[in-house]
Order: sequence, then structure tokens, then C-alpha cells
Amino acid sequence: MVARLLGLAFLLLASSRVTSKTLEVKVNPDWEVVYRDTSVSGVVGKAVILECGAGLPDLYIWSFTKPGTDAIKAVVYNLGKGTRIQQLAQTLGRLTVISNSAAVSIEKLPLAAHGLFTCQAFYDIEHEPKVFYYYVHLTVRVPVSKPYLLMSDVSPVEGSTMWMRCKLDNGTGPIRYVWQHETRGGNVSAFASGNTNVINVTNINRNHTGWYRCVASNDVNSERSNRLWLDTIFGPDLPQIDVTPYSITERGYSALERETVSLLCQAQSNPASQYVWFYNNSQVYTGPQLTITKILRMHTGEYACLAQNTYLNTRSKKTISLTVYYPPDGSPSCSVEPALNHTSVRLLCSWPGGFPSPSLRWTGPLARAGQEQAATGPQANPPAGAAILLPPGELTANSSSFTCMGSHVALKASTQCSTRTHIPPAEPVCLAYVTNNKQYLMLSCSWDGGAPKASVWWEGPGGQGEGGEANSNILILRYGTARNGKPYTCHAKHPHLVQTKTCRLTLEAPVLLTQRRVVSVYQGSDVKLTCNLRDNYLPVSEITWFNNQGVGIRDTSKYALMQTSAWANLTVRDADETQDSGEYRCSSSNAVGGTEINVTLVVKRHPMPPNATLINVMYNSRLRVEVELEWQVRRHTVGKLTPTATYLFRVTTANHRTVGHPSAAKTPAEPRYNVFPAVIGAAIGGMLLAAFLTALLLVYIIRNRNNTPRESLRQNDGAIVPLQHSQSRENINFPEDEVVGRSEGTEEIGGSSSSASPLSATRTASQAPPPGDDNEPVSVTITVNATGP
Repeated sequence: MVARLLGLAFLLLASSRVTSKTLEVKVNPDWEVVYRDTSVSGVVGKAVILECGAGLPDLYIWSFTKPGTDAIKAVVYNLGKGTRIQQLAQTLGRLTVISNSAAVSIEKLPLAAHGLFTCQAFYDIEHEPKVFYYYVHLTVRVPVSKPYLLMSDVSPVEGSTMWMRCKLDNGTGPIRYVWQHETRGGNVSAFASGNTNVINVTNINRNHTGWYRCVASNDVNSERSNRLWLDTIFGPDLPQIDVTPYSITERGYSALERETVSLLCQAQSNPASQYVWFYNNSQVYTGPQLTITKILRMHTGEYACLAQNTYLNTRSKKTISLTVYYPPDGSPSCSVEPALNHTSVRLLCSWPGGFPSPSLRWTGPLARAGQEQAATGPQANPPAGAAILLPPGELTANSSSFTCMGSHVALKASTQCSTRTHIPPAEPVCLAYVTNNKQYLMLSCSWDGGAPKASVWWEGPGGQGEGGEANSNILILRYGTARNGKPYTCHAKHPHLVQTKTCRLTLEAPVLLTQRRVVSVYQGSDVKLTCNLRDNYLPVSEITWFNNQGVGIRDTSKYALMQTSAWANLTVRDADETQDSGEYRCSSSNAVGGTEINVTLVVKRHPMPPNATLINVMYNSRLRVEVELEWQVRRHTVGKLTPTATYLFRVTTANHRTVGHPSAAKTPAEPRYNVFPAVIGAAIGGMLLAAFLTALLLVYIIRNRNNTPRESLRQNDGAIVPLQHSQSRENINFPEDEVVGRSEGTEEIGGSSSSASPLSATRTASQAPPPGDDNEPVSVTITVNATGP
């Protein structure tokens, strides 16, 4: 509800026009707003209070409108969270809000506070909202400052007319003026009054001599000026001015620049007058004759001779106008411009700055009719220049030269300038770019060089184009409205060419490519998804990746982005089957259109390892210190057992992160017969034979080490055992699969078994991969439980 009311309030505040007409509408059931007008007056530097209704509204906004404008600017508001005074209030005086009300107090009132204050008040906004607009017209009055008296002539000639002016720097009208006259005897009388600050005194006589002051007053205060003395004088006659050399025109006297000019002033007076010369109201010389050697153009102006009678203190003045003829600065300026839709040219010649205007005339390969239009003679007001239009077909050569001859009355010799017409040296150039805010597509066409400048314009599909402009033209298209695959053609025309030249731009929407549309990986690995543009297009927005939830991707601990303007690769770290499997989307767009491509990520769990079954568990001698375990195609020997203890053996398979089902626990069986002496003998013989064979094998390996395939070896508790072929193989087809291998070896468990609690020991041995998945390594965990004394 509050937002609704505030939206209405600001809408009315921004669109309503402030007038001085009183508005009062007291109909509220239909959500009508109540308007009320009041007027308040204040004095500069004083304080004033502006009321906003009788009580404290729920919400209120004070605004200010400067006279002569429609702008409504906020000054202070309270939207239920305290008063907020705006920066504008600092220019309106020291503004404060009176507590428990919406009224504002302005101290040290400035003149800038003069205008319309509007208070928007909202009452009972939770139930039956009522909206009031209080228009407060504040009039800021300024006290009158101390006036000062001006007279058109403080020493007027008897019988003449003069005026007196009472000037004020400050003061709010209406202002009343009273004029006072004080005689030599000290008598003061008011001889005039009114609302104007100027009075005219006609038929001046000697009785008007005396002190004069004016009194100015308004509704705030009253001030009077200092006294000013008026002295009525007599004579002399109007002076006569003679100019040498004598040259008179309809505007006065004239002279050529750098001549010597003499001005002689004569006035009948008794006794003889004293003379003062003025130039443009500034005194320049004292004496009857003013001589200017090598007069310059800056000396043009009004010259006045003032004749004074020092005995009678009388004066008279005469003013003449003297004009100095001077040529334009420099030389004429020549240019050429296209005409008749770029089928012809217009030659322009200008030579501004001189007085009177110079004479200009074109020469060159011109038609007779055009040449007759080219000349201009001396004129009082200088023209912009001389122009001539060459008819179509007049230009026959690529480079034609034309000359403008200029002469002036103040110059002894004439001067000239030249121009030529030619075709731009290069071909038209077309460019396309997008504004920073991606709001518009700009197609730019230019054909630089040449005289006059060429005209270029665009033609696009569906009538998209603009009229020609000299030298450079830009076609502005709204972002996304360009036609895909359609050519935009820029035409360029020059008066020297019958046919137009063109350049084209063909705009295309981007096309995205990827290496694999479906990517699979084992769980826990990192995987890279690729996305690149097929070609170089118009400036495109950056390539954006969206995850399987449709959310835009940024660099995080989960995702890594590497991208340029042409490609973007996404790496998904530590892939998870539940969270990361699904469709990933790569998107890109330009001013023509947009496109996207989907990449499916399949995260696989590692397969369940095969179950192991213990086939045989048997002591290998009656000493009961070693047990031989056999399952499927593997054997393992566990040594350093306690003969008096009872053992249970269990085998569990595992690969990467998956653990198989453990086998049934078995107790080792006793050997079937006693072959201990034979075994010892066989062992000794076998050791000797093995040593001999090992020596032969080492010699063979050393001699053929470059041809012998090497098996991967793993070390476990000091025993080095070769891995099976399935464990040694490299996974070259799936770089994201992780290969984990375990070594097969003999586990040594030492210590006494006299304790009654079970003793556990764990070791691992290699297991063949399950059928159909030779690349998945399998580890075996052997669990031993021992009980006994």
C-alpha cells in the first residue's frame, strides 16, 4: 500500500504543472487527492515556517519548484524511517523540520528560496489512505539597499532638459521613490514622488541649483541616498569640426588606412572655450586639433569635441563618425562543394574581414554563363563570398584547377587563391562495430580524400538504410535486428564519376563447435568440455557455459574456465555421478543472433570388483609358522605365525573406491604327511639351482637389456614382486580413468600370541580385473584373526 501511494505521489509530482491557481478537492472515497494553496512571505536573512497540514502525517515529501521552471526537486521527506534532508535544502537556507509535525522552518532565508514549496502528505495509509497536496507559495522579500543618485548632466545648460535616476542594488518591489531638494539656505522639500526611479526635468534654470537626494522604501524598510549637487551653467555654442583630407560618405567621414588625418574643432564662446577630444566616449586629447598619423582600422568610430567655458563653466559637444577603409587580412579562401545531387560542383571564394567588401572573380575552365555570375564589386556590407555553379558534365578531367582573383580599394595589387577537384585515391571502406551497452549495431562507411567530399549511403535488406552524407555515413541498427547472411551495401558517389562505387558487409550469427558431444568419465576424475567458434564473426559477447542445472558458470573450486574471444573450455573437477552428470550448455551471440550447443557429461561409477573365494588354507609344515592361501588363480603365504595360536583367514577384493564382498573365513589345515627332511633337502638344492639360474638370467638381461620388455615392480614390506600383465597395462584410451594397483607379496606378522584377545593383521595382494574390464586394477585384502595362548 505504501509503495502504491508513493508511486502515485511521485508520478503526480513529476507530471503535474505548477500554477498559482487555488485547487481544493475534498472528495476522498474515490482516491481523489486533496489540493490546498497557501501563500507565505519572508525576508532575506530572517526565518519563516512552512506548514504541511494540521497534524503529523504518516508519510510526507517536501519539494521545491523554482519560478519559471517546471522542475520539481525533493527537499526533505519522511517515509516512516526518519527525516531525510536533501542536498538541495542547503541552497534554500538553514532548513529544519519542526518536531511532531511536517512543518519546516527556514532560517537565514536566501533569495533562492523564492518559489513554490509542495508538501505531499499521506494519512491513515494502512486503512483508508488520504493524500493531501499543500502548495506553499513563498515570497522572499529583499530590503532596499542604500540608493545612489545619478544625473544625466550635473552641470546642465540653462533651458535644457535632464533626468535624475535613483539606483538600487537590491530591494523587492513595489518600491516608492521620493525626490528631495535642499537649497543653499538648508530648506528641504519634496518636489516629486512615485513608483519610477527616473524623473525628467525640463527647462532647466538657475533656480534648480542645489543638493538633491532620493528616498527609496518598500514593505520592509526605507533608505535615502547621499546628496548630489546640481549646477546650472550657460553657453558655449555647438562646435564645428573640420576633417582633413576631406572625404564624406552617407555614413560620415572616411579615410584610407595608414593616411594622416587631422580633426579641427571650433566653437563660438566668450571667453574662448577649452577643447577636449573623445574617442568612443573615452578622452584621448586636449586641444582644438587632433591629428592621427598612419590611421588604422582600429581608429574607426565616434569622435566627439567638447567645448568648455571655464569662466561660466559651460560646455557643448559635437560628435562625428569616421570610417577607415582597410583590406581583408591575408588572401581569398577557395573551396569546392558538391551540387545537384553530386552530379556537379559549386566553387566558393570568400575573403572576409575587409571594409568595404572586396571584388572577387573566378578564372579557369568555366562556362561563360557561370563566369558572369562569379564577379562581385565593392559593397558597403561585405558578402560571404563569391560562388559559381558548374553545370553537369562541365568536369571532364579528374583533376581540374580553378583560381579566384580578389581586389580591394585599399590595395594597390590584387591577390588570388586556387582550388582543384579530384576523385578520392582509395576505395570506400566498410566497418561494423557494436556499442558498449550492446544496444546498437553501427555500420560505418567512409571514402576519405577527394574534392569535393564524396556522398555515401547505405542500402540494406528490407529497406534498412539512410540518406547520403558527405565523406562518412553510419547506419545504426538496433542490436539483434540485422539480417543474418544478407548483404549490406554502401554506395559512394563523386561528381567526377558517372557510376557509384560500393563496398559490402555480410553479417552472420555465430556457429559453435565442440570436440565431443558426449563425454564420459569415471567418478572422482577431472574432465574438460570444449566449445569454440567456427569462424571470426562480428564482435560477440563472451562465450558462456551453463551447468546441468542451467546456471551460468564462473571460476570456482568446482569449475575452471579458460577462454578467449574464439573459444572457451570448461573443466569439471572431481566429477560426481549424482551432481555432475547431465546436459551442459555453451552459448554465444552477436548483433545478428545467438546460438548454443549441448554437451552431455556421463559420470560412471567404478565397477564392483569380483568376489574372491578361499580354495585352500593349509600350513606348509608341521612347525605351524607359515600358512599358504589359495584363491582362484592366486597364492599367498603368510609367515611368522605363532604355532600354538588358532587363526581364521578371510579375503576381500577392492578396486579404486569400491570394495567387494569378503570370502568365508577358514582355519588352516594340517599338512597330510611329514616331508620335513625332504623339504629341507629340496630347499637347499633348489636354492643352489636358483642361484645358478639367477646368475645366468642376469648375464642374459645385461646383454639383451634393450630388447627385453620390462615389468612393473612394486615393493611391499621389503619384498619385490612383479605385477601381472593386467596390472602393468597403461590406459591410453581413457586419460581421465585413474589406475590404481596393489603389489603381491608376503606379509610378516611378529610378536607373541599369549594374549587371549584376537590379533588382526591386514595385507593386500593383486587380483585380476573382472571380465570385460581389463583396465580396472583389483586389490586384495587378507584379514587374519588369531586366538590362543
